Amino acid sequence: MLYELVNFSDQLGPLNVFKYITFRTGGAIFTSLLFVLLFGPAIIDLLRIKQGRGQPIREDGPESHLAKRGTPTMGGLMILSGVMVSTLLWANWSNPYVWIVMGVTMSFGAIGFYDDYLKVTSQTVSGFSGRFRLLAEFLVAGLATYALARLSTPDLANTLTLPFFKNLLLDLGPFFILLGMLVIAGAGNAVNLTDGLDGLAIVPVMIAAATFGLIAYLSGNIKFASYLQIHFVPGTGELAIICGALIGAGLGFLWFNAPPAMIFMGDTGSLALGGALGSIAVAVKHEIVLAIVGGLFVLETLSVFIQVTSYKLTGKRVFRMAPLHHHYEQKGWHESTIVVRFWIISVILALIGLATLKLR
Repeated sequence: MLYELVNFSDQLGPLNVFKYITFRTGGAIFTSLLFVLLFGPAIIDLLRIKQGRGQPIREDGPESHLAKRGTPTMGGLMILSGVMVSTLLWANWSNPYVWIVMGVTMSFGAIGFYDDYLKVTSQTVSGFSGRFRLLAEFLVAGLATYALARLSTPDLANTLTLPFFKNLLLDLGPFFILLGMLVIAGAGNAVNLTDGLDGLAIVPVMIAAATFGLIAYLSGNIKFASYLQIHFVPGTGELAIICGALIGAGLGFLWFNAPPAMIFMGDTGSLALGGALGSIAVAVKHEIVLAIVGGLFVLETLSVFIQVTSYKLTGKRVFRMAPLHHHYEQKGWHESTIVVRFWIISVILALIGLATLKLR
């Protein structure tokens, strides 16, 4: 919306500042942060009244979690509202990448909302059928990947780029749609599995959003892309606005989600945030880099896969409890210790991911 003010810069020179992605990204961060801080308390109060007993707590989970009974969930509504308002205000509406990524984000948020609704209303930890949930996620991800492939230049449309290599491209043909579906849906569910402790998921999401905001800006700028010898993807620079909105909304949410949490993001938030990161990674052709930057989410997902596989094949568990953060809780680590150390790991992985831009 505000981008359109550039059209009047001939009459009023200072309006030209709205042309710059960096300026509008800063505006998006501030706007979404302010929105969540201002409206967050009212949203929490409303959710607490509507939900009554709040998010159901697993009886077989860590005992310390039983004290969290009554905490409302669906805090993702706060995040998504802030992201939507901020993006509509600061992004260039004529850019199709913006609409595709926001479409994935809101669709995954709707799937997560339905799952949270079923859990809250039935007061059980199992909500929406896993098969149908995955089917809905893959459908959204497939449509988004197809649209993103159509937008890409012909040489990049169905290809997988490899970090650390300048010109090595793997042409996947129609299988690129499958890859995109796995990346987007996988990212959504990986963030969902990580969201198990107060503040644990939101900070790594913000770190990944900041990293991919920079990658999107560089990939969408022909001069920077040429200098770094990364693939130039026209139009993707505008995705930095969405990344900025994610950072601001995440900071606002963390204000209320910091231990002891006043609200949980729920599947509404975790699925949407992961889906946003996955779709941005597919758009800027850095799918493998997402696995590095979001390595914490990958580790959490692998821990569940290893635990289930080991138990089915041998009857033995590798971890005391999965996902991974619960394993350390069972070992006696304090919740805040786990959260901060996992944040540190996320920062390190983000730096490694950024290093791939130059080490080619």
